[in-house]
Amino acid sequence: MLTLYLLGYDKSHNIFAPQVKKIFSLPADSPRSRGTIRQMLTDRVIEKDETGVYTITEAGLKELSLSFPYVRFSVFEWDGKFRIVSYEIPEKKRALRDSLRREVAGWGLGPWHRSFWLTPHPIIAELDRLTRGTAWAEYIQVFEGSPVLGEQKLLLEKVWELSKLEERYKKLFKDWHSILSEEAREKDDKMKAIVEKYIEILKDDPGLPKQLLGQHWIGFEAYDIFVEMRNILL
Repeated sequence: MLTLYLLGYDKSHNIFAPQVKKIFSLPADSPRSRGTIRQMLTDRVIEKDETGVYTITEAGLKELSLSFPYVRFSVFEWDGKFRIVSYEIPEKKRALRDSLRREVAGWGLGPWHRSFWLTPHPIIAELDRLTRGTAWAEYIQVFEGSPVLGEQKLLLEKVWELSKLEERYKKLFKDWHSILSEEAREKDDKMKAIVEKYIEILKDDPGLPKQLLGQHWIGFEAYDIFVEMRNILL
């Protein structure tokens, strides 16, 4: 699904084209990969038209957002609410605590205070689905609301360390420039390297909305630059 998003979520694409498979490191065409595609079609996270090309659906974008939270607010509007997740699992159950953290690692959650995590993403229904009837359920509390007092910039830095993320984006721009400057490198190889570098940082970007970051946040600029490079190299 990430491939369809990066190729352009509002268009259809042939994900079996050799160029696409090479650039996005997609698996070879096989019964297993075809089975994965069929399941995704059944789950309606992607659609296939009569010409055999694929589009990511709204449901697919929302599911992808659970692994790459940047995706959500590049497509959908923020409702203005924060979700506060509290889970205080005893040290003697560290394995249980660590397994929960792994499950929610891509949900844009940032540490606020001890045992309290904050996110603007609408993850309550997904968290309920994940934890209901499990050993996690008794340790979790979730709250939802809007901030009414306090310095927002300080909160964002404390919870998500945006200054460090900004430095990573600046390094990404330098890496992209170096890749584009390699005259002997083929276009497809350049695009493949650009995609790989971009995915590395997308995994860690909490995907905060423009209402919190402002229109000129460097992460939004990175996406715009990526689209420009994609349009030139593909």
